[in-house]
Parts: sequence; C-alpha cells; structure tokens
Amino acid sequence: MTKPLRLRLNDGRHIPAIGLGIWQVPAVATAATVSSALQMGYRLVDGAAIYGNEEGLGQGLRASGLPRDEVFVTTKIWNSAQGYDSTLAALDESLGRLAMDRVDLCLIHWPCPAQGRFIDTWRALIRARDDGRVTSIGVSNFLPEHLERLVDATGVVPALNQIELNPRLQQAELRALHDRMGIVTQSWTPLGQGASFDAAPIRNAALRSGRTPAQVILRWHAQLGCSALPRSIRPARQAENLALCDFALTDAEMAAIATLDEGVRCGPDPAVFQ
Repeated sequence: MTKPLRLRLNDGRHIPAIGLGIWQVPAVATAATVSSALQMGYRLVDGAAIYGNEEGLGQGLRASGLPRDEVFVTTKIWNSAQGYDSTLAALDESLGRLAMDRVDLCLIHWPCPAQGRFIDTWRALIRARDDGRVTSIGVSNFLPEHLERLVDATGVVPALNQIELNPRLQQAELRALHDRMGIVTQSWTPLGQGASFDAAPIRNAALRSGRTPAQVILRWHAQLGCSALPRSIRPARQAENLALCDFALTDAEMAAIATLDEGVRCGPDPAVFQ
C-alpha cells in the first residue's frame, strides 16, 4: 500500500496531496470505487452535493473498514444553496447523505459573483467549523478578487482553493497568490482530460522515468506543492495514479512542462459561471 504525500493547511491540519475525485462517478458505482481506492491507500475523497453520489461516498468509506478519522472527506456547497441559512441547511443535508456527523473540509463550490452571496455563505461555513460540523473550510474556483473580498469581510483565510489546474492551464499567478496568503492549491481535472499526454515534455519525462504520462503530470502537481484529484473507477488506474512517491521530475523537466501553459479551460469561467 502506498501512503500519499501530505500538505499542511493554514489551520494546522493536513490534507493528502493525492485524492480520489468522484465527479461523474455513477451513483451505483461510487461505493465500490471509494472502497477500492481506500483499501489501496487513498486517504482523501473529494465529493460534492451536486455530484449526486454522497451516499455512495459514505457507504464506500464504511465498507473499506477504515476508521473514520483516517479518511479525509470533502464536500461542497452548490450554487443554488448559497446564503447563510441555506448553506447551513445544505451542509446538514450533505451530512445526512454521507451518514456522518462532520466532514473534514467543506468548500464553496463556485463564487457565483453575480449572486453576491458568497460572503454570507463563507460566514455560514465559519459557523459550521466553530460548531464542529466541519473541520476545515475553503473555497473552489475562486479568483483573486473573490479571495480578497472574503478575507476583507471576515478576516478568515480559506484553508484551500480548489481550481482547474493542468499543464494547459497552470494558473501561476493565482498559485503565487495562494502561497502569499497561505492557501493550499488543489487541482481539479489535474490530467486535463489527457490533452497533454502526447506533448513532448510529458512524453520525454515519461520515457526517462519509466512512468506513464498520467503519473508524470500528477508528479508535476505534487512538485508544484499542489493537492490533485484524479478520477478513475478502475482499480488499476487508481493504483497508477497513487504511485508517485518513488520518482521525481528534474528541474529541466519541470521547466519544459511549464511551456505547455495555454490558458485553456476544460470547465466554466469562474468570473461568470452561476
């Protein structure tokens, strides 16, 4: 069993550097997918209310036989639930579906700036953290202006910002801001839907290290200091994605991968998505 690297959050807790993403995992397959991943060494499962499979996440954790405290569980507040009271209600609904009394991390899924409710949503998460329903709190898809507004309004810095990040969308300026603010960067769609697998810097690093393109990209995330959330329902691929601790990319390989940045998104633009 491989133990993933861990990153320190600004609240003193730690999060695994590699986790299992369950976006688009069918609800009927989620329990088996989560249980398989946990048994092979994953200790972070990233869920969300909108994914429609929180019940399976909880079932898979229990089926794995692992103690609850050994698994880092994330959920998220969806856009339509933003606002103070509605966020607290949505969190309670997620906890009910998970059959848990707390989650390790709860995120605001998108800033939805046109709604103008993410500060109230953040205040609700602060309350939930203080009440013990959430251990750590953070955000997802937040841009610099959204982060600055949160901190100016509440004085509470998110522990983590989960953003789209892969070789074609490297978000260097946002990552640098995270470093200055003490926010962990977490990468969704970390493999960029495979669009960079055949790029020369990835291919060359894979040949040199004897690893797959996916492993090279996930190791790139780890060496950037990010937590990454690859998704797979296949045990063999889950194991491949986790096996990152016994090799490293060279400085020259990291520099070559940096040249692949095109600013191309797979998902929505956080500035306008509602």
